This record gives sequence, structure tokens and C-alpha cells, in this order.
Amino acid sequence: MTTAQAADASPSSAPRTPAAPTRLQRLMSAKTTKAAGLNLLCFAIAAGLFALPLVYVLLQAFKTYTGFLQNPTGMPHPWTTESFSAAWNQGHFGRQMINSLVYAVIPDVVTLILGVFLAFPISRGYFKYSNGLYTFFIFSGFLPGGLIPLFIEARTLGLYNSMVGYLILTSLSGAGFFFFVGYIKGIPREIDEAAALDGCGYIRFIFTIIIPQMKPALATFAIFGFVHAWNNLILPLVMLSDSALWPVTRGLYSFFGEYSQNWPLIAAGTFIVAAPIMLLFILLQRYLVEGVAGGAAFGTQGVAPGSSGAGGAEVGGGS
Repeated sequence: MTTAQAADASPSSAPRTPAAPTRLQRLMSAKTTKAAGLNLLCFAIAAGLFALPLVYVLLQAFKTYTGFLQNPTGMPHPWTTESFSAAWNQGHFGRQMINSLVYAVIPDVVTLILGVFLAFPISRGYFKYSNGLYTFFIFSGFLPGGLIPLFIEARTLGLYNSMVGYLILTSLSGAGFFFFVGYIKGIPREIDEAAALDGCGYIRFIFTIIIPQMKPALATFAIFGFVHAWNNLILPLVMLSDSALWPVTRGLYSFFGEYSQNWPLIAAGTFIVAAPIMLLFILLQRYLVEGVAGGAAFGTQGVAPGSSGAGGAEVGGGS
């Protein structure tokens, strides 16, 4: 090898030292580390506030009554599932869960469908005073529920202590209306015009075109409505006196009063009632984020006026 060849080969054969990180890279790394530490701290706080009480209740449910008296805060010894079977049988939670399922699903479906049919024309500006109606409905959502007038109305109309009457009273709420209006604003108006030109009826248009595009928002507020109906206690206390019609929350309230000294039994009953809701959140948590983000992105905008008359292209009148 000649001297020139050695000189040419030496730079490539010599080991390269890594370049020192720039100040910007060090700053970004420090910010990333700080953000990760903050996220970890927030997660620990959330776990301490929400997860630890659930874990504590679950641990108490696996104890015997004697074991709970001997060590209320320690681990179960021995572990047993007798409290779960006893709570299920003595609390009649099977029948009450069926009632709760009926009280949660039917009003939820009716409320969502009515909400879409109300939100669509208002979001498109098909009414002359769409902005005023929109403001009115939003304002009414912040008013407290009139429980006493509702009770008097239920007694007068024969809806008191009746499953059908309870379903009617709980199926006409406006949950999710604000986000439905915001979500529909993100759907192009050209779809309305194309449907009108094709002769698509209004009801068919809502069910086959609008509702499928609103799946994240509908799923989000279906979860919210289901949880609200499942956890509702005050309305069943007032409107349902027959124990055969009680939802599971009303049954748990009575169960707690009857077995208030047996904390393992109470813990098992509480976890039985809460388990379906926790499972629902675990399975559908993705839709919560998508639906709320989609509705909030357009929810602060005013209602867009139509291009003519009451506003915009009208969908065909047939069904």
C-alpha cells in the first residue's frame, strides 16, 4: 500500500466518535423527561383517587365476616367467594339487573334517535330561528329537574309505579343534543343536496346516511345515557314503590339498609352492581374520546343559516 492509499484509507478505517448533542436536543430531551414524569404523577394520583377504593372494596368482598372484623384493612385470609353468591341470591340482583337493563337501553335508544332528528334541522339552519332554538335547548339543559312536578304529573297520568310509565318519563331527555348539533356541522351539506336530488325521504336519509356517520358521537352518548340510567337512584325511589319493578341501584339501597353490618356482603353487592359499568367503559372507551372530540370541534360555532328560505336544501318529503 502506497502512502496516498494509506492516507485515503485512514479516515474511513478510523472509528467515528458520536457527535455531541446540540443544546436544542438536550432541551427537547429534558422536556420529554419532564412531561413523562408529570404524566406518571397524574396517573398515580388518578389511580390513588379512583382505583384504590375499588380495589379495597373488591378485597373486602373476598373476606369472611369474621376475617373482616379481625383485620378490616388487610388482605383476605382465607379467600372466599361466598359473599358474592350470598349477595346475588339475597339481594335478588338478577331480576333487578334485567329491570335496569330495560330502564337503561330503551330510554337511551329513544333519546338518541329523537336527539338526532332534532339536532339535524337545527344544525343545518332549516328552521327560521335555528340559532334561537339552539340557544333555548342549551339553556334548558342547565335547569334542574322538577322532581315534585314530575311526581304529580306521573300520578295524574297514571304513570306512577309502572314500568311503562317509568320508561316514558325517562325517554324524553335531551342528553347529547349539543354535541349532536356540533357533530352534524362536520358532515358536508352536499350530502343533503345529493340525497334530495336522488329522491331520498327524510326519515330514510337520517337512518341510512346521517346516523351511520355519527357512530362515534352516538356511541359516546349512548354510554353516558346508559351509565346515567343505570346509576339513577332518586327517580326510582320516588316513582317505583313495587319491589318487583326496582332497578339494581334501588335494590342495592334496600340491601344496604338490611345488611348494613355485614361489610363483606355489602362490598360484594356493590361490586356486582358496578361491574357492568366498569366493563362497559373498558370495552368502549375509544368511542368516548372520538365522540366528544368530534362534537366539541364544531360545538362552539353558530348554526349556519340556509341558502334560501328556511335554509338549505331540503331532503325529499317521502320516507
